[in-house]
Amino acid sequence: MEKRSNVWANVDWITISIYLAMMIIGWINIYAAVFNEEHKSIFDLSQQYGKQLMWIGAAIFIAVLMINTDSKFFVSFAFPIYIVIILILMLVPFIGTEINGAKSWIRIGDFLLQPSEFMKMATSLALARYISSYNFKIHSYKSLITLGGIILVPVGLIFLQNDTGSAIVFGVFLLVLYREGLNGIVLFFSFLIALVFIFTMVLDPLVTVLILTAATFLVNHLMKKKLQRTLIAVGVFTGIFSILWLINYLVQGSVDPLYFLLAAAILSSAVFFIWAMVLRKRSLMILIGIYLGSVLFAVSVDYVFHNIMEQHQRDRINELLGIQSDLHGAGYHVNQSKIAIGSGGFFGKGFLQGTQTKFDFVPEQSTDFIFCTIGEEWGFLGTVTVIGLFLGLLMRLIFLAERNRSKFSRVYGYCVATILFFHFAVNIGMTIGLAPVIGIPLPFFSYGGSSLWSFTLLLFVFIRLDASRFEQLSY
Repeated sequence: MEKRSNVWANVDWITISIYLAMMIIGWINIYAAVFNEEHKSIFDLSQQYGKQLMWIGAAIFIAVLMINTDSKFFVSFAFPIYIVIILILMLVPFIGTEINGAKSWIRIGDFLLQPSEFMKMATSLALARYISSYNFKIHSYKSLITLGGIILVPVGLIFLQNDTGSAIVFGVFLLVLYREGLNGIVLFFSFLIALVFIFTMVLDPLVTVLILTAATFLVNHLMKKKLQRTLIAVGVFTGIFSILWLINYLVQGSVDPLYFLLAAAILSSAVFFIWAMVLRKRSLMILIGIYLGSVLFAVSVDYVFHNIMEQHQRDRINELLGIQSDLHGAGYHVNQSKIAIGSGGFFGKGFLQGTQTKFDFVPEQSTDFIFCTIGEEWGFLGTVTVIGLFLGLLMRLIFLAERNRSKFSRVYGYCVATILFFHFAVNIGMTIGLAPVIGIPLPFFSYGGSSLWSFTLLLFVFIRLDASRFEQLSY
């Protein structure tokens, strides 16, 4: 009994207060988003707002349960929890229910459960457990392969469910690994991949490859300051491309010049990579590797975009990048959301007075687009309040993570912070047209039991770990 009292005395009440404030504000705005004149009571269990109240009650029960659980339980059972949810994810394609094109839900009576939401917490525990192990060295190949497996296995299973939004979230774990000492070049690669993807979407792949080639020659010249070697490299690349193009011309072939460019990139890279190996020029080998990887990725983007992605995903990416503008199709959600937020002005239209909300102009406004309801009815002040709560929570989580002596607790805390940050940034970015619509909820605000419970679990496991910051967790 004394130990339990000490736990409650050590929990961070600032974080808990922010959590409760978010849930209450979210519940009120769900009521506003789907308000029904025939069911005016906010406690009506037949409506979304009544159901959300039940989810909130269950979430509070989960929070209390987590705080009363021994912190060593999460350390000891980190891997078993991860494996159990992986097994459940493997069953989803066979027993799951398809909603909005994603077969990522399991129906239990009238309730729908989304296992991918709970996988974020399980992966965070597994990463924290592995990174905090005694023999862990982040730069060893064994560690990198294991870390990659822990992250990529659930990503692959979630992609099979056609739930791209949930799968992308797992990319934030790179930030956690960077905090724990991962080489910054991995983050550079991630940024480069995103940049190459955008260039390939906006420009022709051939133009993107030419830009990458020219940029590589320029970087090589700036690194070595040897114009003669740079000109030789340009000559070899151009020579290979010209020979291939001439052969195609003479035989009156119809091969796309992009393939000649790709062949020139591969062959010239192979020549210079061997030369760099012989002379032990490590920096040049890295540059060639980055260049060739970027070129191959650029060429594959067009195939992935047109043959693997769903039509609605292609439309949303094209809409975001300005390639197409369809205010009645792919761009409808975002356009109506921006109208709703903009019409709120500084003080908002008032509670239950939002016309965009009341007349259902914004689809999914109680889930993915709940932020536009806040913007319309509570205006600039309301949106700033919500953003302030999130920023306050994120800064508090980072502070708590850094004050923990336990490496397990610190790593897990950063996982929580990065996951919440990604959801917060992308969800709000979706509603104002700065991010593609990938269907991820706003934590503690969006309607739904799976979302609320999974984020509650994610957060309160860390609150419990932080409450034991004065104890030595054994591994």
